[in-house]
Amino acid sequence: MSLGAALRVTRGLSGLLPRLPPRWGHGRACTPPLLLAQQRSNSTSTKIKVEFDPSSGVAVMRLQSPPVNSLSLDFLTEFCISLEKLEMDKSCRGLIITSNQPKVFSAGLDILEMYGKSPERCGEFWKAVQEMWLKLYSSDMITIAAINGSSPAGGCLMALTCDYRIMADQPRYTIGLNETLLGIVAPFWFKDTMANTVGHRTTEMALQLGLLYSPSEALKVGLVDQLVPEDQILSTATQTMTRWLAIPDHARQITKSMMRKPTIDRLASNREADIQNFVNFITKDSIQKSLRTYLEILKKKKA
Repeated sequence: MSLGAALRVTRGLSGLLPRLPPRWGHGRACTPPLLLAQQRSNSTSTKIKVEFDPSSGVAVMRLQSPPVNSLSLDFLTEFCISLEKLEMDKSCRGLIITSNQPKVFSAGLDILEMYGKSPERCGEFWKAVQEMWLKLYSSDMITIAAINGSSPAGGCLMALTCDYRIMADQPRYTIGLNETLLGIVAPFWFKDTMANTVGHRTTEMALQLGLLYSPSEALKVGLVDQLVPEDQILSTATQTMTRWLAIPDHARQITKSMMRKPTIDRLASNREADIQNFVNFITKDSIQKSLRTYLEILKKKKA
């Protein structure tokens, strides 16, 4: 059960994470044996499906972890391995991320990874969340989020790490960093990612109030870049990718690094402290009690 799903129940809403690539001065997070064991062509795993078209140099990554693409430890591990594989293939220049689950892009972090777990397990989970963000935010590839469903909390973070965001123009879908609704504080790198996208004041309001935006509201504040009918989201993402691919890679990559490196370095130099802060917070009796209450509400609703 994802954090985003729990928040939807409590508020009736319709709709927290690798080291940087070597060329940015850090070692890779996923072990080479795991990567080399995978074929360099299209791959399908339990929770992630990747389709790579060598003729265009573009890969489509489909999130397919029922029911709502919750960001569990297993999901995050598969995500990082899949992303690492694409990064190693120099013929892959662009990545489109979308969902195979109806009505949801990703409902955020799996709440079951944060409830009733040992401090060691919580730390392992949070390191995987960091890996996801670091790898995607620092990727040399052009990354486009094709958001074809609701994307609260960690799902919003994943979308925010991409270079461009296209969202389905469906009023019932929502997107935002709404952690405070569950009494959880979004860490500084969540905050930095959003502030880099929509500005300080909008981020301050959104994080304090735990706002979830409709697609039109998200477009207005700059959280997403474009709205299209849901059945056109992949074709639009492909067309948009063509425009980005026209820019020489080296110039675009250097510019992207220049814009994002200060934010990335802030977490990269404080990873252990950030993990410890998360573990200390999430294992507090009061937070565990809150998580248990929400899980019980969800269980009763399903019954």
